[in-house]
Amino acid sequence: MSSLNSIISNYVQYDNTWDEMFNEEGHVRELYSEFGNYLESVPIESLNKMQEFSKQFFMNQGVTFTVYNNKKGVERIFPFDIIPRIIKEREWKIIQSGIKQRIKALNFFLKDIYNEQFIIKDGVIPADLILYHPNYIRDMRNISVPKNIYTHISGVDLIKDRDGEFYVLEDNLRTPSGVSYMLENREITRRLYPKLMPRKRVLPINNYPQLLYNQLKTLVDVDDPEIVLLTPGLYNSAYYEHSTLARLMGVELVEGSDLVLKNHNVYMKTAGGLKKVDIIYRRIDDDYLDPLSFNSSSVLGLAGIMESYRQGNVVIVNAPGTGVADDKAVYTYIPAIINYYLNEDPILNNIKTFQLSNSDEKDYVIKNIDQMVVKKTDGSGGYGMLMGTSASQKEIEDYIKKIEQKPDNYIAQPTLSLSTSPCIIDNELTPRCVDLRPFAVYGANGIKVCPGGLSRVALKKGSLVVNSSQGGGSKDTWVIKDN
Repeated sequence: MSSLNSIISNYVQYDNTWDEMFNEEGHVRELYSEFGNYLESVPIESLNKMQEFSKQFFMNQGVTFTVYNNKKGVERIFPFDIIPRIIKEREWKIIQSGIKQRIKALNFFLKDIYNEQFIIKDGVIPADLILYHPNYIRDMRNISVPKNIYTHISGVDLIKDRDGEFYVLEDNLRTPSGVSYMLENREITRRLYPKLMPRKRVLPINNYPQLLYNQLKTLVDVDDPEIVLLTPGLYNSAYYEHSTLARLMGVELVEGSDLVLKNHNVYMKTAGGLKKVDIIYRRIDDDYLDPLSFNSSSVLGLAGIMESYRQGNVVIVNAPGTGVADDKAVYTYIPAIINYYLNEDPILNNIKTFQLSNSDEKDYVIKNIDQMVVKKTDGSGGYGMLMGTSASQKEIEDYIKKIEQKPDNYIAQPTLSLSTSPCIIDNELTPRCVDLRPFAVYGANGIKVCPGGLSRVALKKGSLVVNSSQGGGSKDTWVIKDN
């Protein structure tokens, strides 16, 4: 029977890239030594069976995601690779501190721009960038936000560059998704490696739903608040996550039609009559939240909910208008935002980013566009961006026309060398690019970060696009406790 030894000898790393499991000489890193020893004792046939078992597990669980540009069908099983991504606790503590610092500063930023606007008056950030931003909601001006918390649930996307250091790729402060896949990844990995996981002292993540519930409870001064999760419905790409989280938290999953407004209070329809709702964990975008304040044709939200929120009768999680803080143009100012509000240097660094609203930077990017990643400032999910290294000449020319029409809508970054992690694909151990999305929850008692997060994998060879919505997959993320 063939063992993984033969596969290891054929493992070909990407050039000039940090590999999570192997060093430059091709030797297994110390962090992975125990896992590497385990793999060397397992035949490839067994690994293939484990991979097949994981597919069957996800199919039985209904772990799905919508890939909108998949011509074969919209709904598909969420792809999973059985080789975990491992992070040492010392490294994790730096990540955790950096995320807490970032979220704390961004929360101060949101409070400021919707109230006194000191950061604009002091010239740290341009007024036009904020006040004319499509995600800046004027209805949020001077609202007393419960516990002064805007960013209750955050997903911060990190990448490890060729220097082996983590960098922040982007912040997700509106309705960050992926946490249910993180939980399912751990459940299947626990079954695949029942003896190895306890020995590796992997920090637990299964208490995330309880952590989230407990943090949300702190947002109101009520002993047993009524919390609901508001979903757009069955056809949303992340509906599986909505239903899973509601079930694990022990809260009701509702749609807009399940809610009514009475005397500026929000109520949920139940078999026993109306029940007052205290906290709404919404998974619908701002634009669809209230047809009286935003998109008048929306039937996903609840008419008048913003007035209820304004009067302090209901908590909306995350607060409306947080999208202005996770905008890709605002991203370039986050080191200055951290310094302004906290008087600290960033623990986690940004990636070099060019503002195309600046004519000099725009000209530089266009001249070097074949080495750039260009993104829409309000884009998400990997849609609408240009990968200069792999784009055709026509695609580049068409994209430049879009930039020239409205340069303010775009930013650019040098093509990164995302770290790679070994995956079992077509009977081979082969590298694929990965990022990491840890999840943080902000309550009245501070910010809690779940140890690990969702490691997303670019399943296509050589691809840098890891987004699940673009057909990427994921791995379990093990944070290994220090001795």
